[in-house]
Amino acid sequence: MAGFEVITEGSEVEIDESFIGGKARNMHASRKARMLEGKSGAFGKVGIQGILERGGTLRAFVLERPHHREGLQQRVHDNVERNTSVFTDEATHYFGLKGPFAHEFVNHAEEYVRGNVHTNTLENFWSLLKRGLHGTYVSVEPFHLFRYVDEEAFRYNTRKPMSDADRFSYLVRKIVGKRLTYAALTGKTEAGPSPDTTEVPF
Repeated sequence: MAGFEVITEGSEVEIDESFIGGKARNMHASRKARMLEGKSGAFGKVGIQGILERGGTLRAFVLERPHHREGLQQRVHDNVERNTSVFTDEATHYFGLKGPFAHEFVNHAEEYVRGNVHTNTLENFWSLLKRGLHGTYVSVEPFHLFRYVDEEAFRYNTRKPMSDADRFSYLVRKIVGKRLTYAALTGKTEAGPSPDTTEVPF
């Protein structure tokens, strides 16, 4: 994965997903009924997978197939060295990590923390991301979501090593020679990485 080295054995890694989309309480009654009828709360929303190295960097991916077990596990294999300690919630699509990794999980129906086994650091990032999307940007087009996720992950990864001035200077240096056309901005042409290969720019 460009921009990141593989997380090495000896690290502690939290892995989790979150879902971005409209809140059911804000929907018209007929649409709310269609969305929720026989479906989970994630139905109709866009999935995001986070891989966070404690004391290190966060990697975030917008998912085309949020419940695809092989895809979710493959990203872990691509970003984390074997035998590394990985912590998830009770989601069954991560159970196959036991063996290649030192995988432990917490069942959120019973507990949120067991010793150092938790996903609370990543949950904190999801909270920051959603506050930004709902409170600052208000309305986000799905085809631009990976850009907002990248921005929030960049802010998170640089919150300690960079001041606001350093962060701005770094971003300005990165845009030299690049441009975003109006057609790409409005989704009329393809631009940027595909959602399933989104990478955090740091």
